Amino acid sequence: MPDSRDQSAERFLRLVQARRRGTLKVYLGLAAGVGKTYRLLQEAHELRRHGVDVLLGYIETHGRPGTVAGLPDLPLLPRKHVFYKGRALEEMDLDGIVQRRPQVVIVDELAHSNVPGSRHDKRWQDVEYLLQQGIAVITAVNVQHLESLHDQVLKITGTDVTERIPDQLLRQADEVVNVDLTVAELRARLQEGKIYDPAKVPTALNNFFRADNLLQLRRLAVREVAQLLNRQVSDDTPAPRRNDDRLLACINTNEAAAREIIRKASRLADQLGAAAWYVLYVQTGRETAERIGLATQRHLLNNLQLAVELGAQILRVKNDDVVAAIRQVAAEKNATLLVCGITRARGWWARLFRRGVTNDLLRAVARDAPETDVYLVTY
Repeated sequence: MPDSRDQSAERFLRLVQARRRGTLKVYLGLAAGVGKTYRLLQEAHELRRHGVDVLLGYIETHGRPGTVAGLPDLPLLPRKHVFYKGRALEEMDLDGIVQRRPQVVIVDELAHSNVPGSRHDKRWQDVEYLLQQGIAVITAVNVQHLESLHDQVLKITGTDVTERIPDQLLRQADEVVNVDLTVAELRARLQEGKIYDPAKVPTALNNFFRADNLLQLRRLAVREVAQLLNRQVSDDTPAPRRNDDRLLACINTNEAAAREIIRKASRLADQLGAAAWYVLYVQTGRETAERIGLATQRHLLNNLQLAVELGAQILRVKNDDVVAAIRQVAAEKNATLLVCGITRARGWWARLFRRGVTNDLLRAVARDAPETDVYLVTY
């Protein structure tokens, strides 16, 4: 009976042969040390046995013996040396991969930030470029690097993960494989020195690698892959039931609040399989370019860009009556769910809420659009 990994390689090979745009396969893990890179190398060997031209574009072994043992007999592209602030740094040679044009390239560390001055800021953008060139990519990333999960991961682990990838990239993948380990197994690997240098182990065990943290991250990873699989099954169904839900997320210039609202709306749209979702910014007369600082303008633009990366359509209107503007846009877009923010913090935004913006919106929806739901995001 053929090995399940051989069957997986055969399935991926069929996808590679069937499409002109490069095929994408992602190994998703709950944390470092679960074996993602090891699985990348396993798949590379299996594809080679099937006669596929495979190239290791970038592999990060972290010196782990089991991973290093998988390197022999696989073609490895030398890294490119980039000089930045007087230092020579190593990066993936994107142009070298395109020139070499393998059928499949292995690209590790998907969430990596490239050295300033590189063709792209992020490695996930390098991967998108390779796919556009018709080169199939197999890559790996941990669940905490998903953009829409940033706030949840911060609450779970206390770690502000700065290197993140847009969820849309994962949703566009042809295959997503969950590389799973039990919490006990992963912590045992850490204690045995198979993940980090022994000197770092006690700190890791008491912080990011606490058992309760890992358990919640494992649940996130399993849930993410399950949702992606459900979407693929629905897409492959001859006549899938269309979901007409339309989400409208309402933001202002509050940087942190807007990010949380956008990420929450992205997750809701994904879970509901919504037909569309929008991000609305209502600019009042007090928020013209002349009246708000450059930093606030920059935060707003960054949040709107985040929304685009997560798959939203951006709507901007000018109106001093925020509630009226939200109601009008919701009616125009046939929104079935409004996603808004509310805070317990003191300050001008809290005072504004106390003057009735949220209550007025809820009353207006209940009176004029009872079929519309409102989801409040606290921050």
